[in-house]
Amino acid sequence: MSRNKTQIVSLRLTPLVWALFFMSILHPFSEGLAQKRQKKDKNVIENPHDYKLQELFLFPNVNKIRYYYDKSELNKLNKLDKAKDSDALYPLLWDYVSKFGVDNFRRDTYWLWRLANITEEQGRFYDAQRLYKLVLKHHHAGVDFQKVQSKYYKMAGRKPEDYVPLDYYYDLVEFREKLDTLRPPQGIDLNMGFYVNSNKSDYGPSISWDNSTIIFTSQRNSIRRNFDPVPNEDLFIIKSLGDGYWDEALPLKELNTEANEGSPYLSKDGTTIYFSRCNTPETFGNCDLFVAQLQADSTWGEVKNLGRNVNSTAWDSHPSLSPTEDTLYFASDRIGGFGMSDLYYTHKDRNGNWLPAKNMGPVINTRGSEVSPFVHPKHNVLYFSSSGQLINFGEFDIYKAYLEENNRWGESSNIGPLVNGKGSEFYFTIDQESENLYYAKSIENNMENLDLYSFPLPMGAQPLATTKLTGTLTDSLSNSPFTDGIVSIIDMEEGIAIAPKYLREDGSYQFELIDNRQYLMVIQGDEFFRIEKIFTLQGDTNFDDQTRPISSRMQFESVVFDNNSFELKSAMYYDLDKIGNFLLDNPDFKLKISGHTDTKGNPQANIQLSQKRADAIKDYIEYFGGISKDRIEAIGYGAQQPLVEEKTESDRELNRRVEFEIYRPNNKGWNRNKVEEDDGIRW
Repeated sequence: MSRNKTQIVSLRLTPLVWALFFMSILHPFSEGLAQKRQKKDKNVIENPHDYKLQELFLFPNVNKIRYYYDKSELNKLNKLDKAKDSDALYPLLWDYVSKFGVDNFRRDTYWLWRLANITEEQGRFYDAQRLYKLVLKHHHAGVDFQKVQSKYYKMAGRKPEDYVPLDYYYDLVEFREKLDTLRPPQGIDLNMGFYVNSNKSDYGPSISWDNSTIIFTSQRNSIRRNFDPVPNEDLFIIKSLGDGYWDEALPLKELNTEANEGSPYLSKDGTTIYFSRCNTPETFGNCDLFVAQLQADSTWGEVKNLGRNVNSTAWDSHPSLSPTEDTLYFASDRIGGFGMSDLYYTHKDRNGNWLPAKNMGPVINTRGSEVSPFVHPKHNVLYFSSSGQLINFGEFDIYKAYLEENNRWGESSNIGPLVNGKGSEFYFTIDQESENLYYAKSIENNMENLDLYSFPLPMGAQPLATTKLTGTLTDSLSNSPFTDGIVSIIDMEEGIAIAPKYLREDGSYQFELIDNRQYLMVIQGDEFFRIEKIFTLQGDTNFDDQTRPISSRMQFESVVFDNNSFELKSAMYYDLDKIGNFLLDNPDFKLKISGHTDTKGNPQANIQLSQKRADAIKDYIEYFGGISKDRIEAIGYGAQQPLVEEKTESDRELNRRVEFEIYRPNNKGWNRNKVEEDDGIRW
């Protein structure tokens, strides 16, 4: 449910404004007095010297006080910081940061950065990485954002540029379709079509437990206000026709009014619907959360506001239930949050009433906007849309987070470019079997016409994709890392799409996959021979592979013919296949095969023999590699180009050889640093 697009701000200083002004001046002092009256909270770290990050990240004051302030403690921190006494500063700073309220993350970001800095100095790099991430989510004055971001990306070993652009992904899919060994994944980025979408914005889908029904929001209807037609948000329902097809969308007339309704969420049994309604006499603020019940005649009724414990005087929308349906998550831009809008939650008490809503905290929320939460119907995985997280491909992206042992949500991760694009993505919903996703997507810099999309759930968004596959690729001759290459993973069992990634600067890569499945990994580039392996993932796995670099001219020890013979041996096939695979991966490269003999025998006969050997190799690569004839040249030189003067049998062996020259006629590169828009490279 969208907020009002236009807000009129009055600059007249009313008595209420003056009162709020003086309250803001006295705010830190009143907070301090309130804190002295607080009883000691059992969640506050009893022994800060344990330095357990999970305990620090509880931040128990976030839903109690706006700003934690203790003049005496701050004086000690400033004194030790000025003296650069990190050892003495660390335990006191750890304790002080653990008491942060919401406003501390904005006003005291420096102390959070300082804690991360000392943690890094102590060699606790994982903890430092998470603290730096927290700094970047809430940074304001006093922190060099670019410097901290660069440090975080280096420590985390990941950044948006690690992912191969979507256009290259499609090229890879096209390439796989030509090979029996590479099964292409199922479709992605698929619009749900004109039966579902309209020429106005359509968004906010909620799918029933049996996958037969979707209720969503649409602005296709309009009403007249001040004599002008304006879009009106209403709820619509569609029924499944099977095989991914949906019937025509129909309005939910019993819930739609002249007010705006949207952001529906269906309970598991399909008898309760939560939704947002805006600007009516029944709302406390701009938009409120409501609930309705399915009646005996299959219509919706008993509509009621969820009350002041849930709703505020601001905008409240985007409801979603936990798998047990006793926790409600939603978005709100109420005063007291971390950013422009935050995620909140509320629990049911024993009588079924919703308790006062709480902020989900600084690990999930940022200084930007967090909206449209969705908790997987079977697994404790939270999906939401954000403009303030670190790895971002566009404006708003979809992220996922897992519930940790302390019953708090852990760090979020971007679900990847197969879902997130240059525009904005919202209202992410998954069926219970994690087979298909449904969400709203806009084009870049245009929020006026959201459409609903649905396609098989990619690996990055899979709730069970938590097993790490890591690895490196190095030069077998120099042991130096290859830095320009693409790593593709193919799910051999389910055909789930997996976004390919570039090799990092140190030649490494990392994926999160579903355990106990069979995968095919392909690493390809224009500087080395392709690596290809099939494996079954069993727990976190690391591969350290080496491959031979591409030289302008190469020889292979396996490519040795018997005396006076041009028949290929099975021992040659592996190296010849490597050459064929490279040419297949890099269609703008060509190959020259040069056959050479020793000086023994008739010169003309030697030329004919060397030509037959070169032709035999050419025929093999063309036939088994699927390479067109115009890309391979085979020439027999006989004994015309000896490497050494022949004095011994060893000299003659050196001269009896086949050389391979791989070259790119236009000399264009494909890698992420060199590629041009019109390069024309296809993988």
